[in-house]
Amino acid sequence: MRMWFGIVAALVVAAVTACGAPVAFYKPGEGGVEPPVSLGGPGPRVTPVASPRDADPVQTPNVYAGAGKVVRRAPARLYVPDGSALRVLDQGTLRPVAWLPLPGAAAVVAGHDLRRLWTRDAAGLTPVDPRTGRAGQAVPTDGDTVYFAPDGSVALVPVPAERRVEIREPGTLRYRGAVRLPCAARAGDFTADGAGLVLACPAGAVVRVDAARSAVTARQRLPGARPAALRLAPDGRAFLVADRARGGVWTLDAATLRPARFTPTSPGARSLTLSRDARRVFVVGARSVVPLDLATGRPAPPWPLPGGLPAEAGDVTADGSLLWLASPTSGAVFALHTTTGEQIHRLPLGGHPRAPRIHPHPGHHSLGPGLYR
Repeated sequence: MRMWFGIVAALVVAAVTACGAPVAFYKPGEGGVEPPVSLGGPGPRVTPVASPRDADPVQTPNVYAGAGKVVRRAPARLYVPDGSALRVLDQGTLRPVAWLPLPGAAAVVAGHDLRRLWTRDAAGLTPVDPRTGRAGQAVPTDGDTVYFAPDGSVALVPVPAERRVEIREPGTLRYRGAVRLPCAARAGDFTADGAGLVLACPAGAVVRVDAARSAVTARQRLPGARPAALRLAPDGRAFLVADRARGGVWTLDAATLRPARFTPTSPGARSLTLSRDARRVFVVGARSVVPLDLATGRPAPPWPLPGGLPAEAGDVTADGSLLWLASPTSGAVFALHTTTGEQIHRLPLGGHPRAPRIHPHPGHHSLGPGLYR
């Protein structure tokens, strides 16, 4: 019997010795450093954090880490609404390729599956096929924009003038119902688990809407604030809110919506755009752009806006090198280098251009204006 156990032990040791470790292990301080996963680069599909407050900070995922292009054969375009039409430019040459007469064109949002664009105009929300460049029949609504639940189950259209959020079919935007709000809400983003849409009200509050329950589940006032933009932080634990009145960014606890801190950036902070690697957020103010480091919470020196005129932030290019903005006052759109702030392109289009959007955009899904996962 002892001899039998000795033989088995020897076989086990031999087998373990012959099999190399599936993952390389290093002593503390040794080993290589893996490159960071960027918004535009290859990355795993990440399961959202179920509870941002209770998540282990070491294992908290980057909610923006997913990448990929769902849209196939769609030409690379830059879409610019200018108040009277939707201008379509080639991303490579920056030359006009289409001009769609859409009176009141003010914003462009990609559909949830990235196969369709929606233009906010005087008629409501007009679908545009990015492959053909043709506009379809407008869906009547008084809403400012449209958001899509991360699972694609529903579309949400804030209607600030009526203090409500319309609930609509995600593909056709057919009306389902509405949720009353305590304030006139506009800009927003979804919680990490996708269960709630958090919206900013310019009157000085943020609210959370649960579409499944058709109810407002949380409200937080920000005394003296004028919230203008809102984004979920990459770790899913906080929301960032641009405040025009105080000239900076609030950080709110994602679970309770309570303010954690306020970071001054520049006067008139009005829009937030994440860098492609999701390590910085570009805070656009009345006269400058301030890159805010999300790890340290420290703002970098401001980049003056060309001409000192107010601008609306659009998208960052797929390679992360340029930030597109529009100046409704000067009638121009321009691109700043995301490392230096240097103006690389300026296109005098005329009219009153609004936030430029690129398409196709890296990401699995669109959740709303400039929001991708």
